[in-house]
Amino acid sequence: MIDIRKLKELVRLMTTSELTELDLRDKDEQVTIRRASPQVAPQIIHHAAPAVHHVPAAAPAAPAPAAAAAAPAAAPAEDAGLVAIESPMVGTFYASPSPDKPHFVTAGGQVGPNSVVCLVEAMKIFNEIKAERSGTIVKVLVQSGQAVEFGQPLFMIKPS
Repeated sequence: MIDIRKLKELVRLMTTSELTELDLRDKDEQVTIRRASPQVAPQIIHHAAPAVHHVPAAAPAAPAPAAAAAAPAAAPAEDAGLVAIESPMVGTFYASPSPDKPHFVTAGGQVGPNSVVCLVEAMKIFNEIKAERSGTIVKVLVQSGQAVEFGQPLFMIKPS
């Protein structure tokens, strides 16, 4: 999580200068600060790396509170040992790069750590979501065009 003091300092820097956009990235997160003109307050866009949630084989885990409405209260027994690829942000899920293109992944497909599994659109920005691990897609949990929440499971994979 980005330090709020650093974020406030970046906003102050933008408002005291003629900067209209500032984009900072590292391996875990991305922060973009934009404003239409020097007279408009900056807009902050923060993207975290996708969260990967492991469902232990011994006992199914309950979903995160943010995803409670979208996910069942507990993982079924058949999900034991599977790993969920969760949405790192609130937005709209897209299974393919455009409606006329094939889906990035389907059930039964193999993925690697750098495989793009979907897009999540947030504030007119299309963010590529990567698998972050190797395995086989067992379930696709959302449909293209569906709104997703932060932490909501998108796919279940069997790690390899």
